[in-house]
Amino acid sequence: MEQLYKIKKGLDLNLEGKAQPNLKVIGIAGEYAVLPEDYHGITPRLCTKEGEHVKVGTPLLVDKATERVHIIAPVSGVVMKIVRGERRKLEQIRILADKEQEFEDFGSVDVAKVTATEAVDYLLKSGLFAFMRQRPYDVIASPEIKPEAIYISLFSKMPLAADFSVVCKGREDDFKAGIRLLSKIAPVNIGICPEQECEDYLANVEAKVYGFTGPNPSGNVGVQINHICPINKGDVVWTLQAEIAILIGQLARTGRVNLTRRLAVAGSRIQSPQYVETPVGTAMQTLLAGLLYGDAAHTRIINGNPLVGRKSGLDDFVGAFSAEVCAIPEGDDVHEVLGWIAPRLKDFSVSRSYFSWIFGKKKEYDLDCRIKGGQRHMIMSAEYEKVFPMDIYPSYLVKAIITGDIDKQEELGIYEVAPEDFAVAEFIDSSKLELQRIVREGLDILRKENA
Repeated sequence: MEQLYKIKKGLDLNLEGKAQPNLKVIGIAGEYAVLPEDYHGITPRLCTKEGEHVKVGTPLLVDKATERVHIIAPVSGVVMKIVRGERRKLEQIRILADKEQEFEDFGSVDVAKVTATEAVDYLLKSGLFAFMRQRPYDVIASPEIKPEAIYISLFSKMPLAADFSVVCKGREDDFKAGIRLLSKIAPVNIGICPEQECEDYLANVEAKVYGFTGPNPSGNVGVQINHICPINKGDVVWTLQAEIAILIGQLARTGRVNLTRRLAVAGSRIQSPQYVETPVGTAMQTLLAGLLYGDAAHTRIINGNPLVGRKSGLDDFVGAFSAEVCAIPEGDDVHEVLGWIAPRLKDFSVSRSYFSWIFGKKKEYDLDCRIKGGQRHMIMSAEYEKVFPMDIYPSYLVKAIITGDIDKQEELGIYEVAPEDFAVAEFIDSSKLELQRIVREGLDILRKENA
């Protein structure tokens, strides 16, 4: 380990229904979907049509800007439907899967001998490059810009987050091979939590390993970049979900893309929280069959994590970047009498307004999705700063984004942040502002201005 960073600011939120280390494998059947909105920052051009047969790895979309970034089919089958929204915006490409899967052959490579240019071209051709994100702007990376480094976080402190030790079990060699291939492109920096059991997949890995302790969001790659080497204007770094490194290693070994991921299916409305192995784009109805309990009409299904995921339904599909699928109470069927004056032993409060704090930090909560208050004026009370561990003034940065002051945004460090870095601040925000949406819009405007 190169260095250990102790993060003091942040907030851990323990929710009921953490996924247990049991793995369920779902066979391939039914419809799957590719969601272009998952790949933020590219302008997709359709390169398939309804009725066409595709293999695993066949390009369905390409980025108009470069024509090199491919978004590929996660399963082989027939393109059944191309769903468009307002102004013909592409929303879904649905594929009816074959019983016997067919794969595009990209050829195996020797990760020890490949060059940087060959490695980038290989990832572009296979479609796995579309899982690479870049800072600044937190968008899909551009193959035209060489990054200064690649950052990967092997843990998350978000509530109900997947445990990478379970995700990586049995695939350690593929993870190391993926890191070796990435290290040909740029130096790789890995963030770990010292509590992790990571000897199997970090032994002799070709990367610098840094330790981070402390509460959420210490597992965010943005927080780790800020402590290891902060981003300045003009700098470009890439980030990658840890499981994608496993998929890259599998590709190099077999020559085939396998977009099967291990998801944590968790939450208090899941009967037996566990890990499920299934391809990207699986239908929620298939994924959650036999796992949901309670009234589905009053259950919030989340495509991703409770703090950073998006609201979904049983008619939706698993997102490309989702490491978890969670189900928690919606709260729209709760009616309280004098609820504000009750001791609330089962509710969580940052300010110790409820007596539940006497049970300690290890108590698990079954929280619902109620906001409990309306949007108010932004009060400069420094509450964001208490849970924001980066060397940035988040309150002033949010104000600069709202007012559209680009010069001030640059001075306050907008190039370093992503919406997920504000998730904890949004959770505790007494003004009920949608901080992640505000930051996302600010990054998009800034990227457009600098284009």
